[in-house]
Amino acid sequence: MSQHPEIFERVAEQIEPFNKKDIDLTESTTFAGDLEWDSLTVMDFVAAVEDEFDILITMNMQADIETVGQLVDTIAKLKAAA
Repeated sequence: MSQHPEIFERVAEQIEPFNKKDIDLTESTTFAGDLEWDSLTVMDFVAAVEDEFDILITMNMQADIETVGQLVDTIAKLKAAA
């Protein structure tokens, strides 16, 4: 059974304090476009996600993650590899 929905919910909880525009989150919500996050916000958020899931998201991985769905997929892969 996929952990995708559970991971999405946990990611959504981490996004909430940073969601100043109160955007409704979907898999296709973008961090830069929809949420309008700057680089400092992204770094704070990544640190929160790493703590929440006990993972390390490298800078190279971050460069490829543009949407909430892509982040959820990355977390699922990192957790499966652990």
